[in-house]
Amino acid sequence: MINAIIVDDEQHCVNRLSGLLNDYCADSVNILDCFNTVDDAVSGSLMLQPDLVFLDMQIHDKTGFDLLKQVNDIHFDVIFTTAYEKYAVQAFKFSAIDYLLKPVDADELRQAVEKLEKRLMKDEMARKIDALFDNMKTTQTAFKRIGIPTVTGINYIPVGDIVRCKSEINYTTFFLKDHTKITVAKTLKEYEDILSDYNFFRVHNSHLVNLSFVKNYHKGKGGYLVMTDNAEIEVSIRRKDELLKKLSGDSL
Repeated sequence: MINAIIVDDEQHCVNRLSGLLNDYCADSVNILDCFNTVDDAVSGSLMLQPDLVFLDMQIHDKTGFDLLKQVNDIHFDVIFTTAYEKYAVQAFKFSAIDYLLKPVDADELRQAVEKLEKRLMKDEMARKIDALFDNMKTTQTAFKRIGIPTVTGINYIPVGDIVRCKSEINYTTFFLKDHTKITVAKTLKEYEDILSDYNFFRVHNSHLVNLSFVKNYHKGKGGYLVMTDNAEIEVSIRRKDELLKKLSGDSL
């Protein structure tokens, strides 16, 4: 699914484009929000992190180029929408995958979205293959990368950066050593199967921890771990003995 925003100062144009997207591209494009000023669109693009911006060329007294110049790191694709063909050449100089003349035609819109989908799939596969080659070359766990799918794509995270994973029903949240968090729509069991050979241990139904980040173990019925990020993780009684065996070589 491509997450998109629409930037246009004419409400009837916003309505037409969003209507066409809902009618013809609902399975491909998710409209996150619509903006009618450059400043609001800049803030929105930074906050929402869309994959795609449908960008009007003339926005009040500014242009779509004014928006692009204000974004230091353009992390999205652009489809320009314009009533003036003279802007088309400029649009391609800014590497737009396509431009749409107003009033937007349904078939042209669908073709532009399909073209973007194919390119995104190709780019994503290239990243997957790169990660695969990297993982096959290295024998060091810390440098292996795991692909974590998010709403905006796939994040490739070094295994050695993962402190712990927490289950939330059908979701899993990754806690990284730089204190960032990533939540994905996959179960903890799936990641337990992948990471168990890399010094990760399921200490509780809700917690999979990287034993390299265990700070200390506190005794008790099952006891609990204190991780390097100061999180206190309960240990299941039935998993306590196996955990202690795995930690027996450590000075805890």
